[in-house]
Amino acid sequence: MAEEGGSFTHLDAGGNPAMVDVGDKQVTRRTATARSLVVLPEVVRQQLSAGEIHTKKGPVFATAIVAGIMGAKKTAELIPLCHPLGMDNCHITITLNPDGEVEILCTARVTARTGVEMEALTGATVAALTIYDMCKAFSQEIVIKETRLIEKTGGKSDYRIQQ
Repeated sequence: MAEEGGSFTHLDAGGNPAMVDVGDKQVTRRTATARSLVVLPEVVRQQLSAGEIHTKKGPVFATAIVAGIMGAKKTAELIPLCHPLGMDNCHITITLNPDGEVEILCTARVTARTGVEMEALTGATVAALTIYDMCKAFSQEIVIKETRLIEKTGGKSDYRIQQ
């Protein structure tokens, strides 16, 4: 993906895939927050009790939080040109927003030469996929509506969506 006003960062001069050389970048504290939205059909929402859905597979949201953290930690194994990072922290929350959608927020933090946007996006996505997997016995009408970067700080430029 090209940075706004920039060029593709993961291509070499010959147009071939390449890992970005971050060796000359400054080590800073970097954070990123991503959000995934999951729309549950009524038959699934009816299973919601005290902020959690319980299935034969276990508590859905609690399991999705653990799966999302695990996914964030494995981002470099899933996305070919990502740098392996030893994250300082990864925190996931799952709530219902005012529209009745499941809102997953994944915040990842690292002190490094490169950011953690991909880890936050992967964590939120894996949590959403886990909710789908655990609830699909109720309905296949579950929609993972949106996954996007909400905010990043600590690198060359900060970013925050306009709401």
